[in-house]
Amino acid sequence: MAGRKRRKLKLLAETVNEDEGTATEEGKERLELQTWSDLPVELLELIMSHLTLEDNIRASAVCQRWHKVAISVRVVNQSPWLMYFPKYGNLYEFYDPSERKTYSLELPELHGSRVCYTKDGWLLLYRPRNHRVFFFNPFTQETIKLPRFELPYQIVAFSCAPTSPNCVVFTIKHISPTIVAISTCHPGASKWDTVNHQNRLPFVSSIWNKLVFCSGIFYCLSLTGWLGVYDPMERTWNVLAVPPPRCPENFFAKNWWKGKFMAEHNGDILVIYTCYTENPIIFKLDQSEMVWEEMQTLDGVTLFASFLSSHSRTDLHGIMRNSVYFSKVRFYGKRCISYSLDDCRYYPRKQCYDWGEQDPFENIWIEPPQGASSLF
Repeated sequence: MAGRKRRKLKLLAETVNEDEGTATEEGKERLELQTWSDLPVELLELIMSHLTLEDNIRASAVCQRWHKVAISVRVVNQSPWLMYFPKYGNLYEFYDPSERKTYSLELPELHGSRVCYTKDGWLLLYRPRNHRVFFFNPFTQETIKLPRFELPYQIVAFSCAPTSPNCVVFTIKHISPTIVAISTCHPGASKWDTVNHQNRLPFVSSIWNKLVFCSGIFYCLSLTGWLGVYDPMERTWNVLAVPPPRCPENFFAKNWWKGKFMAEHNGDILVIYTCYTENPIIFKLDQSEMVWEEMQTLDGVTLFASFLSSHSRTDLHGIMRNSVYFSKVRFYGKRCISYSLDDCRYYPRKQCYDWGEQDPFENIWIEPPQGASSLF
């Protein structure tokens, strides 16, 4: 994103040079009479993007023009961090893409476990050795245990923080082309409940499926793009009669099944398809027509995509908006791979985006609390 800042500064320099070369004495007098409110929009954006929220609000009260610019770059939310799981040892790293800073934390409580999902700052983890399933909050060091359960190659999600009485853990397993086994649990339960459900449409379940919880429903995208829905209140399962998102024929390549991601935002279900030779394609489920629509813009929303869970945010830094941040970091961990829908390009540009080379359990986006950097 630094490239865009450099372009803005270059544009400003060229504008100033042009003004100096062509301005008459009368023009110079007019320039001297200009006020702070007459600063170029690009310069205002650059300045205000570095202000704190409190200073941004103060600046927005100067005039209508400043108010518009301040709102466009105002940072209200904190972006998720990318948490890295080490192959050896107990030192875990957290990468903040908004500040491009990395923090480290010793977490021996996670030894021997693999991550399954994240939401509301909590991790859901599984220990294959003893089938232990548990929640862990790396920022508060809290642990909440669930009954033991075998989770080989199953996808898992939960509805909200385990401290909430409404928390439900959901997992689905492929039994046959027409049958899936759905298991649910909640904090404080003594066992998992498992029920086999019949599929009316083909639904192939695998670890590469994607899960989100939205408006009281678990949505699960199958390996081939069909969408299954589970209502935890009614305990019903259904595969929607929605044809999978349509991509160009040359879009699918080696490891294509790894390059799919799903997120939700304000009740909308979003799917991201990537191919390392093409730009990503983002689809939104039209829930009235029950069709997938290709999106040309995210309207300022920022998506954070990783294999096991993805998140959405609004009101981030201006340069982060209308973009997708992926769970890969380049340049020795100092820069995150992202795709800008405004610029129709990846940042950095010259990289290989073959998801087949990445371990799905090596990192995941997690939502830190406000002021989390002070914990390190």
